[in-house]
Amino acid sequence: MTTQSWAGWYRDRHGSEALTITADGTQLHTRIRGVDFAGAGFDSLGPVPGIPTEGSFALDGGALRDFVLEWDMPVPVASADGAVHHATLSCLLSLKPPEPDLGLALHLGGAVYASGRAEVDFGSVLDDIRRQLPNGAQLQPSVLESI
Repeated sequence: MTTQSWAGWYRDRHGSEALTITADGTQLHTRIRGVDFAGAGFDSLGPVPGIPTEGSFALDGGALRDFVLEWDMPVPVASADGAVHHATLSCLLSLKPPEPDLGLALHLGGAVYASGRAEVDFGSVLDDIRRQLPNGAQLQPSVLESI
């Protein structure tokens, strides 16, 4: 699997910051306020061992909590006739109390297919969008499968 990167925004009680999220097929990586974070998924991002966070981040069990993360990622979508179209998946993850929430919206050919459930499981929310796509349209395999 090739490494992919997406631009986004991180927000918490200390403010907001532009960032880049990188996925290598097994881990996600990002840098926030000069601190490197990695994890198997967005809800398990934690500081890379040996990097002090100096109390500037809310952590629970070593993973980031009490934040909002927004990013857009390109997603190929195949139509029933086999043509591949370029779409954008807009993602909004809130790991703030009282409940975590993940919202996804797929922008494809002038239409928007949005998730309608409050969940944190990326695969389940993505399945919500898959069910809304026109007959024969399919999200192409990508790094989405490893998130």
